[in-house]
Amino acid sequence: MKIPRALRPTLLPLLVLPRARWFWRGYTNWRKPNTWRDEPQSAEAAHNPLLAYFEDRKAGHGIFKWRHYFEIYDRHFNRFRGREVNVLEIGVYSGGSLEMWRDYFGPQSHIYGVDIQPKCKAYEGRSITISIGDQSDREFWKRFKAETPSLDIVIDDGGHEPEQQVVSFEELFPLLRPGGLYVCEDLGGSFNGFMMYAQGLVHDLNSAEGVVGNPELRERRQICKTTSFQSAVASVHFYPFVVVVERTGAAVPELISSMHGTDWLTANDKPTA
Repeated sequence: MKIPRALRPTLLPLLVLPRARWFWRGYTNWRKPNTWRDEPQSAEAAHNPLLAYFEDRKAGHGIFKWRHYFEIYDRHFNRFRGREVNVLEIGVYSGGSLEMWRDYFGPQSHIYGVDIQPKCKAYEGRSITISIGDQSDREFWKRFKAETPSLDIVIDDGGHEPEQQVVSFEELFPLLRPGGLYVCEDLGGSFNGFMMYAQGLVHDLNSAEGVVGNPELRERRQICKTTSFQSAVASVHFYPFVVVVERTGAAVPELISSMHGTDWLTANDKPTA
């Protein structure tokens, strides 16, 4: 599946301008003080195995992560534990997170790392493979994909520039197995380039241009023929500094809305309460 180039960040303003008032309302309404109440950390997060591993790292290869990432990781990654999975992390840095993923996913996992620094090749080990290259270079990804099996999870913790992140996503998302996950992190700053790009993906996810059928007719259902993106993407999740995109378990050719039952409220019915 190829990501439409029309969804690049540079063209995104053309998509959002007609609905700019709703975007601005959502952006500003919830920035007022005292809107939210602070809640204590959940028991699940307190016993998160990834967070426990991170906190126990007192020596050895370094791990550099925002603390709130670990709840996001465990929420999405937990179902892959103990399975034969292929995990790629872009941005090896000091190598500690590669060891963390290996510990978390278990002995059947294979961890791949990509970094632009040749010294990172030293972090290769048991079930850990390191490739050296520039994540903004499509030719590098072409060679990488020719040598690497399909992936279950991609974690982009690389150069953090939108141009790098967009190229990596467009090259690697089609390499994910059904049900796989693509995580792009460290997206700090309002109107972050990749965040805006991901909002463009959501617009395509919500496309309803192919809807046929009418609920007023006897069939009482509507069918939406999916775009190639809708067929391949199950969900897009936004978190502070993080976007998670999930592949569908299988191709979805259409979305169906159907009506069940016999008694229906009509436009002429008056409220009784």
